[in-house]
Amino acid sequence: MANERSLILFKPDAVQRRLCGELLSRIEKRGLKIVGLKMLQVTKELSAQHYAEHVEKPFYPLLEEFITSGPVVALVVEGPEAISVMRTMMGSTNGRESALGTIRGDFGLSRQMNLIHGSDGPEAAAREIPIYFKAEELIEYETTLAGWVCADDEK
Repeated sequence: MANERSLILFKPDAVQRRLCGELLSRIEKRGLKIVGLKMLQVTKELSAQHYAEHVEKPFYPLLEEFITSGPVVALVVEGPEAISVMRTMMGSTNGRESALGTIRGDFGLSRQMNLIHGSDGPEAAAREIPIYFKAEELIEYETTLAGWVCADDEK
């Protein structure tokens, strides 16, 4: 299994609704390792860099308005198949259509205000992580519980 890293953003609605601790707790309880974590304000420039593929689309101005409307919490998670694990945990983009038990299914009712962003593949993660984190801000370490999360042949 591939040990991967994924960029995760707790979006402004998650911060304003004081859900960051709950979301972080779910990620940690699942067994993913946090290797980078910070709070920041997304600027228009940062938004355009992150969502470069959407800048020319008609919905982009609303996306930019939302993501720059308040602080976000950015983190990098690491673990076996971290990208797909996080995508499953997040649920469908639209909270109304997302399964109960997922982050969006448990806390969301909106397509746009959907609480959390996660890289959608290895290429996206490789592009997104350096937008939010310098290499020296990502910490390499072993957790004392790693052997209890996955068997050696699953890492």
